[in-house]
Amino acid sequence: MRLKSAESGDDMIQTGLCVRRAVSDHPCFYGSASARWGRVHLPVAPDCNISCNFCNRLYDCANESRPAVTRRILKPAEAMAYLGRLLDSRRDISVVGIAGPGDPLCDPGRTLETIHAVHAAYPELLLCISTNGLNLAEYVDDLADNGVTHVTVTVNAVDPLVGQRIYSRVSLDHQTRRGKEAAELLLARQQEAMARLKTRNLMVKINTVVIPGVNAGHIAAIAEKAADWGADVMNCIPMIPVANTPFENLEEPDAAEMARLRDIASFYVPQMYHCRRCRADAVGLLCAKG
Repeated sequence: MRLKSAESGDDMIQTGLCVRRAVSDHPCFYGSASARWGRVHLPVAPDCNISCNFCNRLYDCANESRPAVTRRILKPAEAMAYLGRLLDSRRDISVVGIAGPGDPLCDPGRTLETIHAVHAAYPELLLCISTNGLNLAEYVDDLADNGVTHVTVTVNAVDPLVGQRIYSRVSLDHQTRRGKEAAELLLARQQEAMARLKTRNLMVKINTVVIPGVNAGHIAAIAEKAADWGADVMNCIPMIPVANTPFENLEEPDAAEMARLRDIASFYVPQMYHCRRCRADAVGLLCAKG
């Protein structure tokens, strides 16, 4: 059954005695929701199964605002206690997300335990995860059955020759792959995951980190593939040069270049224009700090 939200006029989903936020109240997927609805990221995922040449996961960092950064890692029980305190103090949170600082499905037990607990305690809230997609396919049903509504998959290449320049390793089933083989494996797993996500009618966003001289000329191909996969929206993110990474000396794409690439990509799939490159422990409105 669908109702109208008195606050926004948007459709809301009623299941049993609970009225759940509408999918369009996710502030990252819908720019129209970003000024009135906030998100909270629970940093319960410490480990990652791939290494990207632009990434340095500094856990204990209060001053940097970028993905893969958090003040601390929370255990699922700690995350629930924190969430309870947060929801006692504010009413503008529509979605709970798990976006790091590692990959939520590298250690799926922590993520699934957290998601299950959140959905049981706060069934009105939307749930999302952000993942590289390597382990996603086998957990799509678990995620959907535990209330996840939105999934973001980071896809930085759909050509292994491009991907091998971005990923220094991909680890699966206790085996580590490098070079073209690693990029081929990741792409195949992402493609499998996308097919399963759409069979469960989950909202899907593709995140693409734009890396000058590496994949900037590849954005149209990624967008076209995202459309073929049935992605609902795409988010082109300018790479932040991070110290002590292989790409630390590359320049960040400027606003004009990002606008040009988003315009090209929009021919294939709707674009997100309001991304704030959130930390793994971000909270609040996208237009606010945190």
